[in-house]
Amino acid sequence: MSEPQAPGASAAFRFPIRVYWEDTDAGGVVFYANYLKFFERARTEWLRSAGFSQERMRAETGVMFVVAHTAVRYLRPARLDDLLEVTVQVRRAAAASFEIVQQAWCEGTLLAEGDIKIGCVDVASFRPRRIPSEIFEKLQ
Repeated sequence: MSEPQAPGASAAFRFPIRVYWEDTDAGGVVFYANYLKFFERARTEWLRSAGFSQERMRAETGVMFVVAHTAVRYLRPARLDDLLEVTVQVRRAAAASFEIVQQAWCEGTLLAEGDIKIGCVDVASFRPRRIPSEIFEKLQ
């Protein structure tokens, strides 16, 4: 895992997510797998904020992003009604994949951190493809 990036760090994209009842277990604590959903939402909005719709990318270029690997470290629980800030920060970009660090924060406390590898694949064959150049430039 990487060094934590506190909310407000200039290189990280930040996205707010409220914890709803459906996100929690019987004890009112966020179910561990839901952090992956929070990370996915933040990645989608990060791409959208850079001007890239994943659906448009799929339709126009014939490629899409898929999760190739995840590793999540859980540090503190999030609870019902918490307002989280989920960050996205690119660690490394290669021709057909990129690695990012994602973190979930609540009121300045790091709750969970994920190392995520995203692959770019051909929609029809699911074989690796180069990341479209206009997106790759934004990853640098």
